[in-house]
Amino acid sequence: MAIELVVPKVGESITEVQIVQWLKAEGDRVERDSNLAVIETDKATVELPAPVAGILSKVLKGKGATAKVGEIIGYIEEGAVGSAPAKAESKPGSAMSFGPETGKIAVIKKGAAPAPGDAAPPAAAASEKTVMPAAARALAENHLKSEDVRATGPGGRLLKEDVMRQVESLASAPARAPETPTVATVAGARSEEAVPMSMLRRKVAERLVQAQQTAALLTTFNEIDMTEVMELRKRHQEGFTKKHGIKLGFMSFFVKAAVEALKLIPQINAEIRGNEIIYKHYYDIGVAVGGGKGLVVPVIRNAERMGFAQIEQTIADFGKRAQANAIKLEELQGGTFTISNGGVYGSLLSTPIVNPPQSGVLGMHATQERPVARDGQVVIRPMMYIALTYDHRIVDGKEAVTFLKRIKDTLEDPARILLEV
Repeated sequence: MAIELVVPKVGESITEVQIVQWLKAEGDRVERDSNLAVIETDKATVELPAPVAGILSKVLKGKGATAKVGEIIGYIEEGAVGSAPAKAESKPGSAMSFGPETGKIAVIKKGAAPAPGDAAPPAAAASEKTVMPAAARALAENHLKSEDVRATGPGGRLLKEDVMRQVESLASAPARAPETPTVATVAGARSEEAVPMSMLRRKVAERLVQAQQTAALLTTFNEIDMTEVMELRKRHQEGFTKKHGIKLGFMSFFVKAAVEALKLIPQINAEIRGNEIIYKHYYDIGVAVGGGKGLVVPVIRNAERMGFAQIEQTIADFGKRAQANAIKLEELQGGTFTISNGGVYGSLLSTPIVNPPQSGVLGMHATQERPVARDGQVVIRPMMYIALTYDHRIVDGKEAVTFLKRIKDTLEDPARILLEV
């Protein structure tokens, strides 16, 4: 009995997904709840499990294709007994081949002439070539045919390693000169590759353009002497790590400082809805982290109620799960203010873009030793530029400058965080 594989509902307001990868090929045996495919929404990447055990009989949507929630993307023949194509029994005088184009089993008779239009198999590979499942998938991914690759496996089997060796060989080969060169031989290849834009990247692009078109964005800057924070971290790092099982980083200081600054300038923690300004009396801070599929912004809920250890543990957990594409959809939703740390990538200065419908985003940058004037003396201090991009429709320049000044004062004298002054 054929069981439909339907795109599940993966989050509120999500109507479309993209097929990132099929983990099984047509003809493969699958077990109930084993992962069949990886699908991506504009917010997260999730794995699609098999609803029943059987054989993946048909794939309707290939890698890179988009599908609507509720749409059928394949079929499983429930209870069917099957095995990997390479292990299937061959009739006398024939060999089994796993076709990369369709993923179906095809029979190639020994000594038979190729069909019109088919390329004859190379002599080195002989007329019988058994394509292993992993090799078939590699062929399909790299747009190659089994006849193009020399098989080195036992009994003439074509292995994934054979395919990848051919791919590397093609990539490193010099470009073929034209048959009738006019001036000189081409020195190197100039190629292009079309790759479908991921759902996440499409959503990021959409929201960034939305921010530029709908908000009156302006950026203001300041700089922070990080001496006190760095000395405080160094002085208490060992005890903090021993007690909480995690290192004391810079982000917890910035989250706490941002909360204090947002309390002082509530417009930056607000949003515009129609003709109203919605002031929020809670502080959900989005923290931009690099994930396996790109930048994501999970949200620290009620950051004002957290201590340094809780913030550091939450951010570390976000970072780890972002790399594994395991951030939950609800963890990416909401947020009243965002902090982006381009400094971890070496950025010295940037203008971050507001994440609608928020009204502000704080950009952190690399800490760099620079000469500064202190009490009439030129000294070397660890300095960091910070940037605040804000929606000028709701936040005036005075408030924006005051906000950054509050961040600066708090971090240059961290005791202010504890004393709330």
